[in-house]
Amino acid sequence: MADYRVPREDIQFLLQDVFHVDQDWARFSQLAEVDMEMALAIVDEAAKLAENQIAPNARAADEEGVKFANGQVTTPQNYKENFKQLAEGGWVGVTANPEYGGMGLPKVVSAQYEEILCAADISFSLYPGLTAGAIITIDQYASDELKDLYLPRMTSGQWTGTMCLTEPHAGTDLGIIRSKAEPQADGSYAISGTKIFITGGEHDLTENIVHLVLAKLPDAPAGSKGISLFLVPKFLPDADGNVGERNQVHCGSIEHKMGIHASATCVMNFDGAKGWLVGEPHQGLPAMFTMMNYERLGVGIQGLGAAARSYVNALEYAQDRIQGRGAKATRQMEKEADPLLVHGDIRRMLLTMKAFVEGGRAFSTYVGQQLDIAKYSDHQQEKERADALVALLTPIAKAFITDTGLEATILGQQIFGGHGYVREWGQEQLVRDCRIAQIYEGTNGIQALDLLGRKVAGSRGQLLQPLLEDIQALLAEPQAELAKEYEQLGEAVKLVASVTEQVLTKVAADENIVNSVAVEYLHLIGYVTYGYLWLRMAKTAEPLVTERPYLASKVKTAKFYMARLLPRIEGLAAAINDGSQSLYLHELGDF
Repeated sequence: MADYRVPREDIQFLLQDVFHVDQDWARFSQLAEVDMEMALAIVDEAAKLAENQIAPNARAADEEGVKFANGQVTTPQNYKENFKQLAEGGWVGVTANPEYGGMGLPKVVSAQYEEILCAADISFSLYPGLTAGAIITIDQYASDELKDLYLPRMTSGQWTGTMCLTEPHAGTDLGIIRSKAEPQADGSYAISGTKIFITGGEHDLTENIVHLVLAKLPDAPAGSKGISLFLVPKFLPDADGNVGERNQVHCGSIEHKMGIHASATCVMNFDGAKGWLVGEPHQGLPAMFTMMNYERLGVGIQGLGAAARSYVNALEYAQDRIQGRGAKATRQMEKEADPLLVHGDIRRMLLTMKAFVEGGRAFSTYVGQQLDIAKYSDHQQEKERADALVALLTPIAKAFITDTGLEATILGQQIFGGHGYVREWGQEQLVRDCRIAQIYEGTNGIQALDLLGRKVAGSRGQLLQPLLEDIQALLAEPQAELAKEYEQLGEAVKLVASVTEQVLTKVAADENIVNSVAVEYLHLIGYVTYGYLWLRMAKTAEPLVTERPYLASKVKTAKFYMARLLPRIEGLAAAINDGSQSLYLHELGDF
């Protein structure tokens, strides 16, 4: 596997030139101390940690995996020391509240750090990643007493956090969970039940693990409206935060998985474990979704990180590996053969990877900026608009980045040929590790249903408007160099409007249509959004090429994306326009 190299120049280009995020920070009173120099210094420090300590260990960690014996999980060699270094650098609390020891950095910066960590090693990234999400939820919903006790230790990386939702019989349908919470005389609750697929539920990286658990009180209403959220530590701390007796929560087993072998995926048994209510009774699901919405962007970034690492590997291999002869114009007759990079199909695959990786990085930055505006802006109308954009873009960020991320990792494996299929080069690991990102935190099909059913159809198309307004603002200032591509994006926007109108018209008459076309619809919006971001990048890059020659590639890749990838929307539109018709020709017995 090639040495991982963080794309520092591309990150700076996005933050500074494309999205001008420092102008936002200057306007927001809570971010007044953050500037571009600080942000880039933080990215650089994260890059050093990832490149020098985490990435070099990723393949060995995958091969070693986690070990489970006598209820204890042992992580791979070097994980404990690397996590210690990560924690000492303050990286667990990158976005956490400074009141509890966090850096308090904007999400648009932490999105870059998250990609760096995921590209270095997705398995390792999950331990601090879940902790960061738990910190956000506790900070927003827990009592001051719980926050004072738990947040400083979680933010420092002394303790980690988990998210305990899924049960053996209840995945997407959380309304039917069976875990129970019995009130106790001291104000705590006795939590009983079994949770599965719990990332980092047990490990040896820290002295304590803090579980956020969904369970039902005795008087809970039926369904999802009866779910409450509880904080359940592995060890019960005293008032000073010193770890005390073991709580009645134990790991029953770990999963043996296709990928992310170095991440402990646990079955957790709660046997009357002591826990404390977080937020209001029966309001656990909205509280947990605070964590999940941040995690969904984070999972999208996992797909991006795997794709970015695969691209670095495949590009180096295509430059070094000689095989066959290219066209006359590219032949190097003084050599035994030409490098793979001269061949058209190799270029197709590499450029597709590049377009998805750099488009995905722009997309995660775009979403991160909107999250920051929604959180920090002093203007209510601006906050509400950003909130609407985040609501629309979150399922796309999770699903589209991971779908295209898997495609990119598979293309990277393909470029290696047989060497991509064997473990030695690391490409097969990236395919395996990326695959889970399409499944957890709500499968990509669920994300599509959320986008089309709840967000677009639920708002009668109104929630789509802020995104279309951003695209129209770009199209209002056409660039001569990109005139053809601007026209193409304009036609794509018209297609989105037409398809959306047709779906909304059919909803009343066809109860199956949303479920039948949601994935294609999400991909349609995803491809058009990437088209918008690629032209936005190209427009920004074009006048800077003389000063920064490497940006010429941005303009060229934008042209490739518009010519070879955006046209996929035509097939998606045809499938959407079919509605549910072809899916429901079969009777149940016909399958």
